[in-house]
Amino acid sequence: MSIRRLALKGLALLGAVAFALAGQPSQTGLKLGDFFAHDPFVVAYAPNQTYYLYTAIGARQSVNNHAGVVVYKSKDLNSWDGPQLVFTVPDGIWANPADGAWAPEVHQYQGKFYLFVTLHNNHKLIDEPVPVTHPIYQGKPAVHHLRGTQIFVADTPEGPFTLLGKQAAPPADFMTLDGTLFVEDGIPYMVYAHEWIQVLDGTMEAIQLSSDLSTSVGEPFYLFKGSDAPWLAEQHAVSNKGRTYVTDGPFLYRTKNGKLLMLWSSYREGLYMQALAYSVSGKLQGPWRQAPPLVGNDSGHGMLFHRFDGQLMLVLHQPFRQAHAKLF
Repeated sequence: MSIRRLALKGLALLGAVAFALAGQPSQTGLKLGDFFAHDPFVVAYAPNQTYYLYTAIGARQSVNNHAGVVVYKSKDLNSWDGPQLVFTVPDGIWANPADGAWAPEVHQYQGKFYLFVTLHNNHKLIDEPVPVTHPIYQGKPAVHHLRGTQIFVADTPEGPFTLLGKQAAPPADFMTLDGTLFVEDGIPYMVYAHEWIQVLDGTMEAIQLSSDLSTSVGEPFYLFKGSDAPWLAEQHAVSNKGRTYVTDGPFLYRTKNGKLLMLWSSYREGLYMQALAYSVSGKLQGPWRQAPPLVGNDSGHGMLFHRFDGQLMLVLHQPFRQAHAKLF
């Protein structure tokens, strides 16, 4: 069975879209088509048989000009209640609360809940801007500023989440995003995307975390680069519009037969898309190989979870610019 078929087997289509301002009062009985959900992340929490869907809000959507994270709750993946604010970017850390929060993920680990969220400080440059452009920047040069995934901790999936550690786990001079947790042989790692803005050919990398997730251990290590995907390399060879390769949204999943998969996202012919890679060795270190694209149509930043009846589910957003959520 191919890796793509293996990943798709057992995924059930629920469908729907999402659009609404997160600053609105909490509501009940919402459908997915009623609320905004960019980079959605779902936690199926067995003790109370509740699904938690996390997404970020910008500073302009909040009451105090601090970006944050909200959650929507459901018992059946059809009817949702929310939004409920579970996190705002605190003052006094390296990140600027007004500069946004991206790609929140909540992971249960050693009895607590850990929020991984990409933060920014647009006023603290890493190095000199370089004349790299991409359609998503509308022809403007990319600027290298502080960006990385910070970890916060709470006792429940509903927060409140408090700061864990002083810095983002990846090196401060790396412009990174979309950090996720992966535990292998009892050792926790953060897997993240190293921005194409800084390295042109975006990469996936990993760094070991301390046992309490409060700091990184050692140096990051390379997993793969965007141009490793033949369907991206061929696109650039044909178009010749510049050789930048976006890497976004890593999420790792080990199958029942031990295969290690990574969902990740990029752009193909100007549209966001959901990609899939697999580790030849079955280990985080790889080597990693690319499978055919998993979902197109301006879809991406997916993650996998199991329903309470055991059904494997994929959640992602579609389309990118309007950030509609979709469940498979």
